[in-house]
Amino acid sequence: MTLLRTPLYALHEKKGAKMVPFAGYDMPVQYPLGVLKEHLHTRAHAGLFDVSHMGQVVLRGRSYDAVARALEALLPVDILNLPRGRQRYGFFTTPQGGVSDDLMLANRGDHIFMVVNAGCKIDDIAYLRRQLGPEITVKEITNRALLALQGPAAEAVLAVHHPMVADLGFMDVETVPLAGAECWVSRSGYTGEDGYEISVPVAAAEDLARALLQHSEVELIGLGARDSLRLEAGLCLYGHDIDTTSSPVEAGLAWAIQKSRRAQGDRAGGFPGEERILTELQEGPKRRRVGLLPQGRAPMREGVPLFASADAERPIGAITSGGFGPSLGRPVAMGYVPADMAVVDTQVFGEIRGKRLPLTVVKLPFTPANFKR
Repeated sequence: MTLLRTPLYALHEKKGAKMVPFAGYDMPVQYPLGVLKEHLHTRAHAGLFDVSHMGQVVLRGRSYDAVARALEALLPVDILNLPRGRQRYGFFTTPQGGVSDDLMLANRGDHIFMVVNAGCKIDDIAYLRRQLGPEITVKEITNRALLALQGPAAEAVLAVHHPMVADLGFMDVETVPLAGAECWVSRSGYTGEDGYEISVPVAAAEDLARALLQHSEVELIGLGARDSLRLEAGLCLYGHDIDTTSSPVEAGLAWAIQKSRRAQGDRAGGFPGEERILTELQEGPKRRRVGLLPQGRAPMREGVPLFASADAERPIGAITSGGFGPSLGRPVAMGYVPADMAVVDTQVFGEIRGKRLPLTVVKLPFTPANFKR
């Protein structure tokens, strides 16, 4: 299969990136700095990520309210009352109450701007067009790249290029001129750090990236560190920590379901899987996603079965994400366990090559979030 390339492919090659296939794209997994140093640099300074493989989608109708009401039939999220210039995390749910993709959506006044996962974008766009009908126009934006500038120095760096960005709060969205181009900037990201996501016209993408890299605080960061950063931040990766078998409540995402969409809310239910999701919100789920700290230095990765004791016959769950947490200097993991075992300090066991090794249930995230509120 021929891999697609982002508008920054040539820059990645010039900067010595190691490229790997990811979601149908040839993507940088790391640069000469290496995954560990890229991770720590982002936590201490600012990292620049190419996330142009993600799907950018614009939804338009006769009014924002018309689009929001139609979209609420597909997501258990309050879109109607989302203020103009604000962004919200959400997810498509299945009739069985699972998650078919997670996403970000923004109220841009006369339309909704949505960013969906790269591996799901073809299915998501087809689903939106099929479900929303002819009155709502669903347009994939293919003439824009998407960059993420993340880390404690992100504000100072980007403010050099336009001071307006310093006034944005977490999840604010604004149109900002950068590198001579109209950019759509949100104060958000998926590392647990303060930062921005920037939708930039393809023609200006490399100019903007190079301008940001002129700052000594900024380094290019690949998929390897992106994954370890989001894992330390306790954030879900679609297809791993959430999928069509896991409900948002099990996954610890109930915070993203606003009161108006819950039982007794003024627009309760009306989304796929409402019976399971609303029941779990009221009664609690049978299992929960938890943070896990393996004892010792050996990481436990996705797929490792979890057991209630060192000699239990049947697994109680499995690790969904795991690896080394550079900020903590130790292995970290996430996975699902029965609800009665999702209590902090509970001990479980992971099986690696026939050996049962202990892990401790801990509160997420592993590293504190540094978002600008």
